[in-house]
Amino acid sequence: MSGFARDPKYYGDRLVYEPLERKWAGYHARHCGCGLDWLEGHAVPAGFTVIPRGRTGYYGLVGPGLTEGVDEEALTTNALWEAVTGTPGTQTWHEPVHITCRSPESEAARRAENEKVYGPRRERAEKAKAEPATDAQVKYLITLAEKVGKERFDAEFAKVIKGSDIAPRTPRQRCATAAKRLTKARARKLITALVGHD
Repeated sequence: MSGFARDPKYYGDRLVYEPLERKWAGYHARHCGCGLDWLEGHAVPAGFTVIPRGRTGYYGLVGPGLTEGVDEEALTTNALWEAVTGTPGTQTWHEPVHITCRSPESEAARRAENEKVYGPRRERAEKAKAEPATDAQVKYLITLAEKVGKERFDAEFAKVIKGSDIAPRTPRQRCATAAKRLTKARARKLITALVGHD
């Protein structure tokens, strides 16, 4: 999302405006349509400076009326709007400043919180890659195979087992037997694919 930000790691002590590229490109195309890049053709000539944020492709803008010479309690993007669209800005609401602290302590806390939330999910996903398909999954796959036909079952089965050591279903092999060779994760993928063709 676009927004005003302070991020000492990337911008030092500067207040910046982080624009959402497609949002501002859309504003420019709709209200100007000159064919120029909105940033190079309008924002930079108007006195705004682009500050890269590492090598991510993201960046912040600083400049008069946007982040310089402004009341931080009453921030708007009117100055940038006028530069990009050629019409006066009419934003009457004020935007907050998003402050990101990237000290070693805060980064460690963020990683710990992420591990707490996503760690169990990753463990379950890894476990599902090795555990055999459940009886309920196999039973449901048999029902789906009857509905969609063996040809569709085989096509989707081949996609699901790609890159694994699971062999395709042989012509005389029952779909149930083939389904029992799947892991929980691959059975889930096959069910999703077959339900889409149900």
